[in-house]
Amino acid sequence: MNGLSTVLIVVGLFLVGGVISFVKQKMPKSLIVLLSVGAAMCLFAGVLRLEV
Repeated sequence: MNGLSTVLIVVGLFLVGGVISFVKQKMPKSLIVLLSVGAAMCLFAGVLRLEV
């Protein structure tokens, strides 16, 4: 695993935790959608950068 891919996956998982927390707090839907798009992009980029 590359260092950058690890960082991207960890940041993506952190943002997914933020999405779950924001849903529980009943935050605005636009904020939840924005955060989930960012989490998905980080996870996707991290998985694409894996050297398998």
